[in-house]
Order: sequence, then C-alpha cells, then structure tokens
Amino acid sequence: MKAASNSTMARLLNISFWVLIALYAAALFIWAVGTLGWFGQERDPLSALFLVPLGLPWTIFSTGAPDAVLPWIGGLAPIVNIALLRWLMLRYLP
Repeated sequence: MKAASNSTMARLLNISFWVLIALYAAALFIWAVGTLGWFGQERDPLSALFLVPLGLPWTIFSTGAPDAVLPWIGGLAPIVNIALLRWLMLRYLP
C-alpha cells in the first residue's frame, strides 16, 4: 500500500480544520438561537448539546469542575481542538 503524500496530508488537515471551524460556528449559532430566543424560538436549555461532541475529550475531563464553570468549559472546549489541529498543521506540514 502506498503511503499518503505530504500534499495529501496537508489538504486533509486543511479541510478538517476549516470544517471544524464551520461546525463550531454553526453550533455556537444554534446555542445562541436556543438560549437567547432569537428569531422567535422558545428558549431551550439543550441548545448547547451540539457543542459537547465538538469539545471531546475536554468536556469529559471537566466532570469534577464546579457547576458555574461547566457552561464555559463546554463552550470553549472546541477551541482547544481547533488550536491543536492548527498546531499540527504548522508543526508537521510545510
């Protein structure tokens, strides 16, 4: 089996980086619409549910955190994954 070339890996990392950013933006928008009641929507406490899978595994590690910071961890955890993916792109690709 032929190994993936560097340009193929760079393209894959670049696509996954931008897809993750787009999914994070969409999840933040859904959270804002559901939490703040934009566009006539009823307020829904489960609107942040789409942020949780984007922030894995950091959301799992936050089980012992105080209740006051859990929404912040859930909302900001996907940024850690985006930053790690960007670091991989800068570190290992030309």
